Amino acid sequence: MKSKIDTYVIERVKEKRIEKNLSQAELAYELEVSVGFIGMVESPKYETHYNLKHLNDLAKILKCSPQDFLPKKPF
Repeated sequence: MKSKIDTYVIERVKEKRIEKNLSQAELAYELEVSVGFIGMVESPKYETHYNLKHLNDLAKILKCSPQDFLPKKPF
């Protein structure tokens, strides 16, 4: 089961991905991971989540700050 912080981060990334009209496949290509990886991250069935390198690279791809994916206060 994903932690609350992982779920929060994943939802923020997904929101940004959808805002930019990027499919999971397009994001996977840009992030240089498999489409299955993105699907597993976005699915609550798997424990797969983004790491700090992913968040830094995602911020570059989605043209935002890595801080945009994090909560203002700890859980």
